[in-house]
Amino acid sequence: MQFNRTHDIEDLNSNMKGQEVILGGWIEDFRKLGKMTFLTVRDVTGIAQVIVKEDASKELEGLTRQSVIRVKGTIQETKARDFDYEVKAEKIDILAKAVHPLPIDPIGRLESNIDNRLNARALDMRNQKTASIFKLRHHVLASIRKTLSEKKFIEINTPKLIGSASEGGANLFSLEYFGKEAYLAQSPQLYKEQMTIGLERVFEIASFYRAEKSHTGRHLSEFTSVDIEAAFMDYTDVMDVLESLVLEVYQYTSKNCKKEQQAIGTEIKIPSLPFERITYAQVLEELKEHGEKLEFGDDLLDSHLRMVGKKHRGFYFIMDWPMKLKPFYIHEKDDDPKLSRSFDLQYGYLELSSGGTRLHDAKKLKSRLKEQGLDPSKFTHHLQAFDWGMPPHAGWGLGLERLMTTLIGVDNVREVVLYPRDPDRLTP
Repeated sequence: MQFNRTHDIEDLNSNMKGQEVILGGWIEDFRKLGKMTFLTVRDVTGIAQVIVKEDASKELEGLTRQSVIRVKGTIQETKARDFDYEVKAEKIDILAKAVHPLPIDPIGRLESNIDNRLNARALDMRNQKTASIFKLRHHVLASIRKTLSEKKFIEINTPKLIGSASEGGANLFSLEYFGKEAYLAQSPQLYKEQMTIGLERVFEIASFYRAEKSHTGRHLSEFTSVDIEAAFMDYTDVMDVLESLVLEVYQYTSKNCKKEQQAIGTEIKIPSLPFERITYAQVLEELKEHGEKLEFGDDLLDSHLRMVGKKHRGFYFIMDWPMKLKPFYIHEKDDDPKLSRSFDLQYGYLELSSGGTRLHDAKKLKSRLKEQGLDPSKFTHHLQAFDWGMPPHAGWGLGLERLMTTLIGVDNVREVVLYPRDPDRLTP
């Protein structure tokens, strides 16, 4: 049996009348009308109507919806309202039968909850709304790579198995590694900083891991992070890079993903520039108006950010955080050492990205490690790079899934992840 196709469905049109074609796809629906059977066949590119006359319908016995078939036929005119043409079948090969009933209805006539859909995720990809989310994600990644490459960033890949808690965090997954203790990386932070020595501007798009027992619609144990690091840039410079990257994502997908937006039921609205920039101190003042009296240096809770997000809708930056709230590698401000040269990118209450200027002085870095209760000897491999001539540098990390939720207007990041991993889900 042959499996080849001559065309994707999106390549067919009414001007091809009389042309013989071979299609492959799955049966989305079928109905019998007299001596004829009408099939709607879909592949990843589109949907077509196939007409099967009685003399060619023997192969259809026992056929179920969602079964995979190969159709050899001829393009002809149609009277159907929803199609510009139809395919008159000459031969149909059933390549794989689908069981009945299926665990979920991929057409969407019967709505399934997110857990049932995740348990049958591959089948869920035949739901055009779900498929369009991941087609859109593909275009988002293409846009990000295009933007950063045009800005002379070089894509790198850093290890995900590491020998120490690289950022000093506690939320790490540990595992046995040939008799030694190892961890799954929660970010490429130290590696990407080291790469600025020779490559200057680098970026990585990869999976990272956090052992947080968070049960919210925005937390995952395995997530995709977009990270950059750039030599000879300050935190305001990389904020500009981030702002333009987000804008390009919105412009690119708004223009090139019309069908996907229609299937998802959303319209991508391009944000205006510049994104608003407010300071941590300003946030404290705004929270005071809501009766929230925070001391300088207090972290902002989710409840606080929801209050702030009601006033600052859409994208905005919170800048100049207290040093005590930031990791050891963040640089202080020259005019006020209690403040950091750092920022978070927010979308309403939702944090999308965090970044800042990094320390590039080895003595300061060792001192900061000790201040935060970390042992400099565990960072030997990282610190030695600073003895080789570390340029001033800055960078950020951006949560891809969270950015996707802003783009399509969903609250649950699991909608934009193929097989999400969280404290309750390790399969399929």
